[in-house]
Order: sequence, then C-alpha cells, then structure tokens
Amino acid sequence: MIPEAVIFDIGNVLTRWQPEAFYDRVIGEERRRALFAAVDLHHMNDLVDEGALFRETIYDWAERHPGWGPEIRMWYDRWIELASPRIEGSIRLQRALRAKGVPVFALTNFGRYSFEEAVPKMDFLMDFDRLYVSGRMGVIKPDPRIYEMVEQDCGIAPDRLLFTDDRADNITAAARRGWRTHQFESWEGWARRLVAEGLLTNKEAGL
Repeated sequence: MIPEAVIFDIGNVLTRWQPEAFYDRVIGEERRRALFAAVDLHHMNDLVDEGALFRETIYDWAERHPGWGPEIRMWYDRWIELASPRIEGSIRLQRALRAKGVPVFALTNFGRYSFEEAVPKMDFLMDFDRLYVSGRMGVIKPDPRIYEMVEQDCGIAPDRLLFTDDRADNITAAARRGWRTHQFESWEGWARRLVAEGLLTNKEAGL
C-alpha cells in the first residue's frame, strides 16, 4: 500500500541544524564546551519552538547570563548560520514528490516567530502542502499530542503517513501511533526508502 502523504522534519533533514558546530567555528571548541555547560541553550531553543518570542527570549537569556551575553545573542543574530547549509538532495526529493502529486507535509520543532523570519531566506519552507510548526501548535516532538494533531488535521490514517526525522525519539513516538517511519541519516538513504515505497523511481529520486 503506497503512502498517501510524506512528512519531512526540517532540521537535519532539509537543512543542517548543529549549533555546536557553528559555535566551534566562531568561538572555538573549548569555549563552546564551557558555554554549553554553563547555559542550557537547547532548552532555551525548546522554549522558542514551543511558541515563545524569538529575539526577546534569546536576548533575555543573554541578560541572565551576562558572562556569555554576546555568544548567546548569536543564537538570534546569526541564526541563519546555525541552520545552514541546506541539504540539497532532500530538497530535490521534496520537490520531486510534489511534482508527482504526492502530498508533502512538514512536521517540525520550529519557533512560530523564527519560522516567519526563516521563510524569506529558505524558499523550500513554502514547498509544502501542509505545515505543522510546533511554535504555532504549542507542543513539540516527541509529545504524542503533536502527532495526533497532524492526524486530525490531515484526515489520513496513520499507516498511510510516511515520516522522516533525524531523531530516534521523534521517530519512535510516530511509530507508536502507527506511522511509517524512516530515521534520516542521508538524503540518499531517504531516497532509497521513497523508491522502495513506490513513490519515486530511481531516476526521479536522483539515484
């Protein structure tokens, strides 16, 4: 049975999301380790992904940790660098699916306001039939509620949804609801899965 819709995560699927690598380049690995040990920046980002204001949240954390203020503000000031580069192979797959008439959705932990700022800089963010953005929904993966909200909105049975995400906990939560899943490691591996599911040919998938 061919899936009725394909669902993409965004970070580390369509564009790189490795803040530690960014900070290693900018301030060096030793200082980055000290920064991340002193300040829970991933929790700060979770707050944004849950719907908190983007710039205001980050700048507030910078004020609360003045010893690391300039480095924390980079999370906003240089955010597009944190979320780069694009994974072009995945973007081609996204567009190949849509060109064949396959509904393509996004399910992403992404801030409501950071998403709005990202759209003009990442054109592929608008190449979806449906957008499920945690900051708009008020809940983040892997909370089971977010998957239930997707099912209720799209009206497609769980076993007819094919979902890729780089994080095992997000994949496990979706699989528990009966979704078909693929843990993303490379665009080539994802392409092979799409071919195996009968959604694309090898040529269409770039293989």
